[in-house]
Amino acid sequence: MKRTNELTRAELQVMNILWDIRKGTVAEVLEHYPEPRPAYNTVLTFLRILKEKGFVTSEAAGKQHRFCPVILRGEYTRNYMRNVKDSLFRGSATDLVNFFVKEENLSAEEIDELIALLRKNE
Repeated sequence: MKRTNELTRAELQVMNILWDIRKGTVAEVLEHYPEPRPAYNTVLTFLRILKEKGFVTSEAAGKQHRFCPVILRGEYTRNYMRNVKDSLFRGSATDLVNFFVKEENLSAEEIDELIALLRKNE
């Protein structure tokens, strides 16, 4: 299946759990949800959608299926942030970073960390 670019908030929550546990059945995914946990069928529906979108695969595990991410968290993050940069900041990484510096009220320490990262990658 062809992977779509973005995940919904609920799909991303499931993917974050799968990225953390590496693979799992619906019940195993549910164990890692914060309270209040969704219904079993809700999580199953999200996993099926993620499979249709090409984000996870599944294998038989007895009467259940074990789901496994196809895309790494870092790969998804890179693609997502590249899309944000291109679509909202006219492709400018400077404008993207400037947005976070202003909107997130970064501390002096966080700004120093950013500067150190930029210098490291020169």
